[in-house]
Amino acid sequence: MKFPTLPRVAALAALLLTMVPPAPAETLLPAAEITQEEFMVPAADAGIQLYVRNKHPKAMKKFSAEKTLLYVHGSTYPSETAFDLPLEDLSWMDYIARHGWDVWLVDVRGYGRSTRPPEMDQPANANAPIVRTETAVRDVGSAVEYILKKRGTSQLCLLGWSWGTSTMGWFTASNPAKVHKLVLYAPQWLRDTPPLAGGGEATLGAYRAVSRDSAKARWLTGVPEDKKADLIPTGWFEKWADATFATDAVGAKQTPPVLRAPNGTIADTRERWSANNPLYDPGLIKCPVLLVHAEWDADIPSPITRAYFAKLTGASYKRFVEIGEGTHTIIMEKNRMQLFRETQLFLDEPGLGTSGKK
Repeated sequence: MKFPTLPRVAALAALLLTMVPPAPAETLLPAAEITQEEFMVPAADAGIQLYVRNKHPKAMKKFSAEKTLLYVHGSTYPSETAFDLPLEDLSWMDYIARHGWDVWLVDVRGYGRSTRPPEMDQPANANAPIVRTETAVRDVGSAVEYILKKRGTSQLCLLGWSWGTSTMGWFTASNPAKVHKLVLYAPQWLRDTPPLAGGGEATLGAYRAVSRDSAKARWLTGVPEDKKADLIPTGWFEKWADATFATDAVGAKQTPPVLRAPNGTIADTRERWSANNPLYDPGLIKCPVLLVHAEWDADIPSPITRAYFAKLTGASYKRFVEIGEGTHTIIMEKNRMQLFRETQLFLDEPGLGTSGKK
């Protein structure tokens, strides 16, 4: 038998590649057709105001559960500086809105532009950890009720990142009739390894202070050395850090500048997630669920996500997507469009809401 020569093999491979049809181009609404609004929404507790931002097509006059989404942040940084940070003139919030969606974000108390609890005006060690996950769930509930009333709908879709997956997961398990679909990006669950943030046994104060250098070191933990240089496109970390650290007027005045973040989430990790004592039962979630995880996520290693996936026994259907060459913060890395597109595919699937049936 005669085998083709290497040049011929290469030529055949090139021919086959030309026969593969290109992936269809995405159709996004022009940026000029998207409008933005901002609101301060009362929380369930007196004196607390929650910052809420909305983007939707200017032409959108009718709103529905199938096209309404609320995002909440993780344990350290506010919503807007990740979900709505324009990188190459496009944020994730923009991307979803330009697919024809009514998109919202919220900062829970102690983060971003929302009310800072009074404990944050005192030395950190003067008080116990503030803003536990239970409190964050109440704040998300306040935002959800505001959106449902404003849009005249009975349901919406939810998206959480990191600690925000616990917030959104717990809310959904407790309020299944209000959630159409649920997206959990880097979902938190039980763990037997120490977390990157707040690990150890040191006494926790009300909040912690994070520096730019520590933020980047945590971001790149777990990334192979030969992959670190081009993981974050040039200028993206600096743009994110400038926007994020500017949200804390008090921390920004320190030398060097810091970002203060409530420690309630760290306390919950120690007392619940690291102690085999979950805050809620994922089996109570009834709607369709998408889990998205990145290969080099050292904050939430892949086995944690897989264990959570197995607990979604009541979901009408569930999906788990693992993205290669990304970290916990793939939302702002070179492969971010994979995260965006996989999520959008799930969100846009027609007729597959809470019932899971077409």
